[in-house]
This record gives sequence, C-alpha cells and structure tokens, in this order.
Amino acid sequence: MQTDAPTLFERIRRLLRERDVPFMTMHHAETRTSADSASARGEALEMGAKALVVKIDDRFALFVLSAALRLDAAKVRERLDVSRVRFATPDELREHTGLPPGAVPPFGRPILPLDLYVDASITRLDRMAFNAGSQTDSITMRAADYLALVEADIFDFAEAASSEEQTGEPHRTA
Repeated sequence: MQTDAPTLFERIRRLLRERDVPFMTMHHAETRTSADSASARGEALEMGAKALVVKIDDRFALFVLSAALRLDAAKVRERLDVSRVRFATPDELREHTGLPPGAVPPFGRPILPLDLYVDASITRLDRMAFNAGSQTDSITMRAADYLALVEADIFDFAEAASSEEQTGEPHRTA
C-alpha cells in the first residue's frame, strides 16, 4: 500500500517554512553517529545538535545537546527528580519515533511525540546542524531560531565527552 504521507524530513522543512525560519538542507552519505554526520557535512562536531531519546523513570523524552558533549545522567536525575535514566534501545527508539539510530531530529511536539529538553550548550551556538529524520538528510539553521521555535525545558545536563565518544564510538549508558 502506497502512502502520500510526508516524511519526517518534509514535515520539519514545512514547519520551518511556515515559521519563516531560514535553513539549509544537505543530502549526504548515510551516517549513524554525530562524528560521522559532522564529517559528512564538513563542519565542526560542536556545531552538531545531538538528539537522544532517553527513558526517565517510566517515560521517554528527547534530550538535545552539542554533539561534542555527552548526557550527564546525574544532572538529569537531579533536575527532573527521577531515579532512573537510560538511553532508549534501538527497538524503543523505533517504537517511539519510527526512526533508526542517527536519524532523530531535535524536535519534540509536534514533530515527535516526546517532551523536549535542551542543554544550555545549544544556547551558546551560533548555528546548529542535525540529521533531520533520516541518516542521509541534514538541516543547518541558526540556533537562536531553533530555540525560539521549540517548546523546551532548557538546563545544563551535558558534560565533556571522551575522545572515543567524540570520534563516534557509541556510548550506551546514561
């Protein structure tokens, strides 16, 4: 059965156009990690906006931070007053977003049905780039435009990443 439903990438582009947000798109080789995406886009890793689906206690939420950093579970537990924090498994990621690892965009509702938390590192960026619903399509836009567009709880939940994490090795524990 063929469907004419717009892809997530198309829905994000439509949202940005409707809100008159300037952006650029890029089609590139398939990427699964933030480091691979930055390399494919020819940009610094710090410019990437990494979107992580995380299970906090019994619910899933979306956390967005600079791709050069990693999520600090202790900060999340303290701020949100939860006891358990872990990354979604690939199956849970697909169940809650319909996407494979490396394709999750930094948008909660209305794009993805998840509460959105944005790390303060994003507020320090001039421009940000992210995979936009696929492992082969990226969007670059001003970080200030992104922050004005989304409804998010913004707080400091990131910490420095190890060199292995910055080069693309997956980090599975929160």
